[in-house]
Amino acid sequence: MSQKPTKIQRLRYAFDNTMAAGPIALTGWLGLASLIVIGIIALIIVLAQIAPAGASPLGFAEAFWESLMRALDAGTLGGDVGWGFRLIMLIVTLWGIFVVSSLIGILSAGVQQKLDELRKGRSIVLEQGHTIILNWSASIADIIQQLCVAHAGVHRYRVVVMANKDKVAMEDELAAKLTLPKNVKVICRSGDPTDLTDLQIVNLQDSDSIIILASDTPDPDSQSIKSVLAITNDPKRRKAPYRIAAEFRSNANAAIAKDLAGAEIQAVQADDLLSRIIVQCCRQAGLSAVYSELLDFEGCEIYTIAMPELHGRRYGDALMSFDQGALIGVCDDAGAVTLNPPADYRFTPKIRALVIAEDKSSIRVNAGLNAARIDAESIRERIHTGFLPERTLILGWNHRVPAIAAELSRYMQKGSSLTIVADIDDLEKRTAQIVLPTRNMSVFFVHADATQNATLHRLNVLSYDHIVVMSYCDHMDLQAADTRTLVTLLHLRGLTKKAQKRLNIVSEMADVRNRELADITKADDFVVSNRLVSQMLAQASENEAAAAIFRDLLDEEGAEIYMRPANEYVTPDQPVNFFTIIESARRRGETAFGYLRKGNATPDPRNLSGVVLNPSKTERIAYSKNDFIIVLAAA
Repeated sequence: MSQKPTKIQRLRYAFDNTMAAGPIALTGWLGLASLIVIGIIALIIVLAQIAPAGASPLGFAEAFWESLMRALDAGTLGGDVGWGFRLIMLIVTLWGIFVVSSLIGILSAGVQQKLDELRKGRSIVLEQGHTIILNWSASIADIIQQLCVAHAGVHRYRVVVMANKDKVAMEDELAAKLTLPKNVKVICRSGDPTDLTDLQIVNLQDSDSIIILASDTPDPDSQSIKSVLAITNDPKRRKAPYRIAAEFRSNANAAIAKDLAGAEIQAVQADDLLSRIIVQCCRQAGLSAVYSELLDFEGCEIYTIAMPELHGRRYGDALMSFDQGALIGVCDDAGAVTLNPPADYRFTPKIRALVIAEDKSSIRVNAGLNAARIDAESIRERIHTGFLPERTLILGWNHRVPAIAAELSRYMQKGSSLTIVADIDDLEKRTAQIVLPTRNMSVFFVHADATQNATLHRLNVLSYDHIVVMSYCDHMDLQAADTRTLVTLLHLRGLTKKAQKRLNIVSEMADVRNRELADITKADDFVVSNRLVSQMLAQASENEAAAAIFRDLLDEEGAEIYMRPANEYVTPDQPVNFFTIIESARRRGETAFGYLRKGNATPDPRNLSGVVLNPSKTERIAYSKNDFIIVLAAA
């Protein structure tokens, strides 16, 4: 058995623990030692009858006070007379110099320690109604920018960011990328977003919404799931439900998170979202501008709103009831979304309307149905046309290509083909990941560099119906990947210009800053991957039905967005109002909510390529054969 510690060892152990407690304990020990020394000196003065020359002996209280003053201020010693008194006061003064210098050092170290703690971002956030962003990614600046636009009318808005990253580094990076409006402040904290103790720092209980980004780790979905578990299973959690928007790479992991958090979470499958948008954009030029407008808080948004005025009305009649706002679907009390429901679908008190509008306050329902405003003579009957096999070319590679190939096969007619051209070492291994849900499309692989003009000539790119240029973002940094994409697009532009033939080209850009540079390539569409994911997460954090709405929009089994020639709906070059367009679409079982005018001279500061959503219902426009109507319809 070990020997029991001695009393001296116990005292030393207790003293060491006290000293390790920090500046306050050290200050306390110095104060106690000073009182003891000053008390001993005062006692010596009293017992030895020491006093200044010509003065009567001092009492204990007076001697204690004189000693204390000299300990605190060395200059007091200069006025003393009598060598005996001077000598004893010199001892006190020397002790005082030691104590004061030690105290200054302790206080300085304590202040520096506190500053270091503040720089580490470990202090508790006391904000209320704030938005919390967990983890760090390249999308974070775009998300904060979207949130700033969404809360432009709020007097005081706070965003709290927590990640396993240095607080000062986070603040510096955001300051370099963002110019915040006066009403917005971003607060950064360092911590583990999966740790329950660290999460208390960001004050989950008083937050308005929580955004969980996919972390820059080998398995980001596991990190996101752990964060969801920590938030929703906190023993001290609030009774009110959280509003969580979380980014996931895998559909299976998103489903797990949904099972864990239920209605509290909106799971955004980033790769699935981007893959579906790229597929739809490559088949319909200009469609990315429609999604950008719906996802961007600066333009039109989709609002989920209870409208008692619609109770009892059929969906087909309700389409004509809005002067401001475009009705596109319904949402039931369980959160299930139905876009473009049947015309005879009736609104009940529990059904909310899905309306596209610039502002929620502008949405109004008319008592009448606006049927008198329809120009029935201009409406054209639907002409059924057959579908032919299509040839699609993908230039480039990243982890989304297998999902894009699978999604393409769902839309293609029998006999269609897809050719994938990529310059990566393990192309055969990666292409083995492609699993097609249908047999309508054949897939071919070519190992080549699409940035070489000779490669594009050998491929005979002019023979393809659709071309998709994918970013090499998995194999190089974002700027280098976008540079490679731009070179490929410039070669394609040169080929089309020389042959005087138009190609349907869609390109994926990794960085939104390169979007303007890419305009010179004259491609039909640009899908900025990081920005779209950021917009989707911001929308989900503000609208509890956003994820379900866009999931339905991008699902081939439900209603999808189509851009169809305007002359299929109304007589071309004859002015009509948009009520007439809505009625023409309604007769086909479709919902019209916008248009695309090619070569429109109207200024387009937001770079939407002529896309207009929720247009004025009363303005009369003569649509040409080159214009398109934007509708929701079944495939």
